Amino acid sequence: MDFRDSFNYLEKKDYFNFSKKRLRLFSNVLRQTLKPISEKVIVIGDTGHENFGLSTKLSAKYFLACENIGVDAKVYLQNPKERGESANPEIIQAMKNLPENNIIVANLSNKFGSMKHLGNSFRSFCKEKNHRFISTTSLGFITNEMEEFLYNTLDIDYKRLSKKHAKLKEIFDEGDEVRITTEIGTDLRIGIKKKTAISADGLYHEPGSGGNLPSGEVYIPPRKKQVWGNVVIDGSSRTIERTNLIDKPFNMKIKDGEITKIEGDSFGVHSLLDSLKWAWNNSKYGWGVKRIGELGIGLNPNAKLIGSTIVDEKVLGTAHIAIGSNHWMGGTIYSIIHLDQVFKKPVIEVDGNEIDIDKL
Repeated sequence: MDFRDSFNYLEKKDYFNFSKKRLRLFSNVLRQTLKPISEKVIVIGDTGHENFGLSTKLSAKYFLACENIGVDAKVYLQNPKERGESANPEIIQAMKNLPENNIIVANLSNKFGSMKHLGNSFRSFCKEKNHRFISTTSLGFITNEMEEFLYNTLDIDYKRLSKKHAKLKEIFDEGDEVRITTEIGTDLRIGIKKKTAISADGLYHEPGSGGNLPSGEVYIPPRKKQVWGNVVIDGSSRTIERTNLIDKPFNMKIKDGEITKIEGDSFGVHSLLDSLKWAWNNSKYGWGVKRIGELGIGLNPNAKLIGSTIVDEKVLGTAHIAIGSNHWMGGTIYSIIHLDQVFKKPVIEVDGNEIDIDKL
């Protein structure tokens, strides 16, 4: 849909009226994360699914928040996109026509969709055009009844939390090896020497910067194949189809950066194994399918495990590893998957020194 049709859709469905009660929150989110002054903003969303309409709601809320703080904005909606589908032509054209050094806000039930001639990566496109952006994806996993949990994760002091991010990033950047243990059996060593951590703190004030909301994560790619040990997943498990909350913990054994065995008997295990099998069968080069591409530490004090990775991976008191691609974060793994596996109550050591996250 073009801007006029998208606006009329939101108005007809009464999304604008419904969104007014969250005007303060989303105006504050924009002011803290992007600091818009005179930029043009395009808000991109989709029409969602029955009982999964958060993409549409967020798009309406951000559009109203832009108006509230005096920023010129337009909103564009498309039908929800699955893997392999293309973004709607109106959205591609709107992005193409947006002058450099402006802002994009994306809220998507699943994927953005192929951008055709604009490039293969939304993030790369924004960096090339010096656009600042915030994005919230995979919203199709969050039911309407769960949306309050997402709003709570956005209602934080971003500047204050950013200081904690900066301290943990510095520790990782200067470290050689991380060891992660838990009481239920995780014992994992990850080499990080000369790798650079990424602070997803939500503060995107510089041209070309951006990231996911909710914020609250510091993550880093392992050095080459330097991941060894066992990790017990007891939080949530991302697969190609959805994110599963874990009721029965399962083990992943890792040697030289690659998963050698997954042990457990639960729906989450079978769903993950099916995803890895699919990725192997559909990859031209399958070498990255079982590689560990990321270690991440959750820092958002308002986040809770709800069965949506974009929230789960940010929960304070959790850590996660990701299976698959990491080239976009400074790693060397290319894969058609990036599947985050979240576990609780990690004890984190860097070069033998335990890190007290609460005291950072």
